[in-house]
Amino acid sequence: MKKNSKVKELLEKLGTIMALLILVAIFCITMPDKFPKVANVMNILKQASTNCLIASGMLCCLITAGIDLSVGSNCVLCTCTIGVLVQNFGLTNPVLLAVCGLAVSAFAGFINGTLLTRLDLPHPFVSTMGMKNVLWGLALVITGSKSIGFTNTGVDSLMWIGGGSIGTVRNAAGKVTFPGVPVSFILVIVVFILFDIFLKKSALGRQIYCCGGNPEAARLSGIPSKNVLTFVYTLSGFMAGMAGVVSVGRLASANGNAGTTYDNDAIAACIVGGASFTGGKGTIWGTLIGAMIMAVIRNGLNLAGASNDIQYIVIGAVIILAVTIDVTRNKMEAKARKMAAQ
Repeated sequence: MKKNSKVKELLEKLGTIMALLILVAIFCITMPDKFPKVANVMNILKQASTNCLIASGMLCCLITAGIDLSVGSNCVLCTCTIGVLVQNFGLTNPVLLAVCGLAVSAFAGFINGTLLTRLDLPHPFVSTMGMKNVLWGLALVITGSKSIGFTNTGVDSLMWIGGGSIGTVRNAAGKVTFPGVPVSFILVIVVFILFDIFLKKSALGRQIYCCGGNPEAARLSGIPSKNVLTFVYTLSGFMAGMAGVVSVGRLASANGNAGTTYDNDAIAACIVGGASFTGGKGTIWGTLIGAMIMAVIRNGLNLAGASNDIQYIVIGAVIILAVTIDVTRNKMEAKARKMAAQ
């Protein structure tokens, strides 16, 4: 019995990795001339980078039993802010552009946290849903509902973060034999290492888990829950902004109508990776695997020629499945705790 329990625990930990490997195997078998190519693998990593960064902030919100539905609009607003600064004001300093975009997104996240904690709104769903529409509207207003291109604008160094690669190899004829590892995904790994240290080792990281896992214990322990939540939503906004900075190079344009699926993909990545709507659960590396699963699904469907309609159906089904697994998992854990108490 004890042996079976250990096997079950191991399978639960490896579940998301197994799901990713199965997906990869299916696409490799069905599209052997397209999917396994090195160039496509690097493309998947580049495509996953935006969702990974957004999902890292979303994870912290979910750990506190909250949610941030404004991350997609926030990401787009950051990119559009940078686009307007380049087009209308001629600003080309990459550091200043990135700082301005990140500041706008972090401030939007701060407003989300303030609305939740200072106005005592019933659930972050309310404040972040409203902010989603506000930020989306702002992105359209400042761009005049037009797309702004970044090509030949003098911001190549900023675009390199989202569109560049490291380690590109060419043969004697100048043909690319290895496309290199995307800079954006290297950034993701660095950020995730910092997140892992922050959530596991810092006092604030432990307080975030406590606020979501056991709010009453957090209150009795003297944890300033309102300040923690404000920080979490500010951090979520900042990470959405970082994804927006990456989007400058990945998309090479700023468009107020972009990012419509960012919210759903980030939530799905976190839940598939082991986070829970009930709070107190989730790891940054589980979220990375969840984001990779979403990226592999989208890439495989694109290579298969699936229309956007089909992709929406599949991604929606994945989200429903992820939520079902989360609910089932919570029920099983509650049942196990009840039996242990008896």
